[in-house]
Order: sequence, then structure tokens, then C-alpha cells
Amino acid sequence: MIGRILGISGPTVSVELKGLKLYERVYVGHAMLTGEVVRLEQEKAVVQVYENTHGLAIGEPVKGGGMPLTVHLTAGLLSGMFDGLQRPLERMRDEMGPFIRPGKEIAAVDYLKKMRFHPLCRKGEEVGPAEDVGYIDEGPFRHYVTNRTGERQEVSWLEDGDVSMDDIFGEFMNGEKVLGCMEWPVRGGRPYKRKFSPTRPLITGQRIIDFLFPIAKGGTAILPGGFGTGKTILEQSIAKFADVDIVVYVGCGERGNEMAEMIEEFRTLKDPWTGKPLTDRTILVVNTSNMPVAAREASIYTAVTMAEYYRDMGYDVLLLADSLSRWAEALREISSSLEEMPGEEGYPTYLSSRLSSFVERAGVVETLGGKTGSLSMVLSVSPPGGDFTEPVTQACLRSTGAFLMLDTSLAHRRHFPAINWFQSYSLYARDLNDHFGRQYSPEWIDLQRWCREILQKEESLREVAEIVGAEGLQDADRLLMRAAEIIRYEFLCQNSYTEDAFSAPEKTLMLIKNIRTFYAQAVAKLGQGISLEEALRRENETV
Repeated sequence: MIGRILGISGPTVSVELKGLKLYERVYVGHAMLTGEVVRLEQEKAVVQVYENTHGLAIGEPVKGGGMPLTVHLTAGLLSGMFDGLQRPLERMRDEMGPFIRPGKEIAAVDYLKKMRFHPLCRKGEEVGPAEDVGYIDEGPFRHYVTNRTGERQEVSWLEDGDVSMDDIFGEFMNGEKVLGCMEWPVRGGRPYKRKFSPTRPLITGQRIIDFLFPIAKGGTAILPGGFGTGKTILEQSIAKFADVDIVVYVGCGERGNEMAEMIEEFRTLKDPWTGKPLTDRTILVVNTSNMPVAAREASIYTAVTMAEYYRDMGYDVLLLADSLSRWAEALREISSSLEEMPGEEGYPTYLSSRLSSFVERAGVVETLGGKTGSLSMVLSVSPPGGDFTEPVTQACLRSTGAFLMLDTSLAHRRHFPAINWFQSYSLYARDLNDHFGRQYSPEWIDLQRWCREILQKEESLREVAEIVGAEGLQDADRLLMRAAEIIRYEFLCQNSYTEDAFSAPEKTLMLIKNIRTFYAQAVAKLGQGISLEEALRRENETV
């Protein structure tokens, strides 16, 4: 099918081409720019183009692809760096230099590269739908190849040795092939048997998160904060240290220098859990602010589809998006080009539902093959002027389980992570606290309660101290404020560029226990009539 361009408006193009379907992939113009059908009308279709439309002319040809926008799912994705259309950026740079040429199609992985395939079945054995027939060595992981026919099959033969991804790995008795590569539409979630409630903690290594506002594996969290509050650094720290198998990091509209700095750092870091290079378990999807706006909108779907693929192998996967506000702005710009009725602050009226359908792809699931895998999400939001009542933050609040508010005043005081301990919350805390209590110490919940009480009492005393001065407070109140200061600067603060960047739960527990012991002993000395200064001096000498 070949049609022609009728009109051009920014990233959207009106085309005359019969037989198109909604969300079908099309190739626009002589440059063969990739696009996607977003609206069907009686005599024409509206196409969202994922590349720069400068230079397109009315009357140029348009060709239908016959299938929706898809990603390639196969071995070799780990340690890769892709754009929002899953084009490998490093191989594109090698082929065409530092600037991407429009219309250039390059396979997501090197299909000629040989990788070791290990069969798990013998001739004559039966395998059910989605059950494993073998695996490929992909870095430190087993990349499982499954029966994708949807029916129970009897194995005829399987390869045992080095294969490339476009090879046939084997065959079933009915003639169906065993393949190592598949394509999947990015806007539709991958199937599973059932979904469970998240019950296991996602250890991030950030004390304020793990101790006060824990996140569950399979859960979702947002990090809203204004400019300079440390969203990117915090997400990068979580990506480095979270106790998951695989990390998918998508930059959907952040500045290019930040992404370049992060990529450089990832290449030099070691995974604290395995001691191996961090890139071995990381997939990067990079769409910076100067890339086409439509590709930015597609990038989070590309990333989550690859994340679901590894989840289906039984792995714990973490998806980080930086920043969801840039994705929403891309959605707003596309909606404006389509001349749709705007909602609050110009965002489309379907922003909330579109965001919810994306977030609900997180979770703990039983896969079709009977394994259990999880997909967790940590999403940063950049509200203009730090206004948390704006539509994107509010839409996220309706569909996510943890709210980790980044406070500008804390950031100005160089308190990082700048998570406000009064405004943040986690809906997973009750279930996960029981887990921490069983796994690490029965004191976990009591210590958490004591920490919150000290911080709340300090906030009340701060107002009094501002009026009468710190010297006007009683010794007991001054001691409490001293304990709260230690909690804030020695426990809740973490420098991402030192050895303290990662804190295991055992270390977190030890630190807060030491602070409570210090406070209890100082209170006892005050009760004996010893002055505050002398009590603090003696406790510091003991420590």
C-alpha cells in the first residue's frame, strides 16, 4: 500500500492511504521516516512521526508497514543503549557518526553474533506453552528461550552449541520452529497467568527510603521535585544499588549532558551485589530533550516492553524513568498538533488514564511458564516551580504506591537525598515493616516509630527555639534537638559520591540503634543532675 502526504503540522502528518489500522506503523516520505497512525478519518489518516519532519513535502509517498510499532525481544539487549525506537545508538554512531540520519533503520542487536545455546529438553520430550526449551548465556544471566506456539509440543531436535539470533534453534514434531527472536507491540502489555500483591521489599541502599518509606518489589514510586533537588542523582543511585536482577533506565527528555555523564559513570561502576560491571545488568533507553518529541512519547513504552520481557523469565526488574514530566509534555505537544480539546494546563484530557495504563504494567506476576517475576517502577516528576498540584504529579499520585517528595529547602541546605520526611509516604510500609522485623530485627518497627517521634518533636520545638533562642530551652529539649540533628545529618543524609552511597539494612539498623542508645544514655545522665554539655561530652567520648 502506497499513499501520499496531504498536510504537515509539526510531528504529525495527514496522509491519504486506504486500509490503515489504528497504531499501525508507517513509513513517511522519500526519507522513509518511521511513524504511527494515531487517528483514522473518512478520507485520511493522521500519522505521528517519530523523527524530525523538516524537509518533508506534500505529495511525498507514504507506505504502510502492516503491523504496529514493535520492539525486538531477543538475547543481546543487556548492556545495550537504544533510542525511543530501539535503535542501537552506539552502532548508529559507528556507522553514521555523531548525528543520526533520518530514516535509518538498524537492527536492535547484532543478529550475526554467536552466543551459546544450552538445550533443556531432549528429543521426544513435551513442553507446554511458554515453558523453557533452552537458554542462552547472556552476561551473568540465563536468557531463556520458550515454546512460543501457545500449544503443548513434542521436541524433534534442538541445537546444542553456538547460534546467532536469526538461526533456528530447533523444531517441534509438528514442524513449528524454535526461534530466539520475537517482535512485540510496545503499547500492549505482555500476558501472564495472574498478578500478586507486592510483599517483598526493594532494597535501594538509601536509608530514608528503606527505613521510613520502603518500596516493594513490583511496586511503584514517584520522585517529584523542582529543579536542583537531586532527582537524577537519586535515580542513578537507586539504579546502581537496588537489589534487582536487571535495571532498565529510560531518559525521556532530560538534558544530554546529564545522560552522557550517567552513561560514563555506569561504565566504570561495579555492581555491589555481584562485583561485576554494572552495565552487565542494565539497559539504557536514551531520549534527550533535543530528540524528536514523538520518539520521547514512545520511549517509555519501548523500555517497559523490554522490562516485561525479562520479567517473564522470572527476574526482578526495575524500570526508572527520568523524567515523566518530559513524557507528559511530549504527549501535550502531540495532542496540540492533533487539535484535540485540551484539559488542565493544556495537557490532554486522557493524561491520567494513559499514565495509569502505563503504571499498571508494574507488579509481581506468575508468568505463563509458571515462574514468578517482578517489575518495579521508580518515576521522577519535574513539576514546574515545584508545584505539586500540577496535573502530572496529581495523576501519578492516583496510581502509584509511594510518594517521595523532594524538598527544595532541604536541597538548598545540601541535605541529600532531599526527601521530605513529613510530606512523603509509602502505602507498602505496613506489610514491608513486618518483613523487615522478621528478616533483620524485631526492633525495626520500634526504631522507626522512635525516629519519627524525634523528628516530629523537633519540628515543634524549632518554632519555640526561633522565639526564645536555643539557650532558652530546657536541657531535655536541647538534647532532643541534638538527637534530631544527628538523625538528619548522620542518618538520613547520604553522599552519593562516597562509600556511604549504599547502606545495607544491617548498616541502617546499626546506625539508628547507636543514635537511640546515645540519646537514652544522655537522658539518663541528665536525670542524674549532670549538665547537658557534660552529658554530651561523656557520650561523645563513649562513642
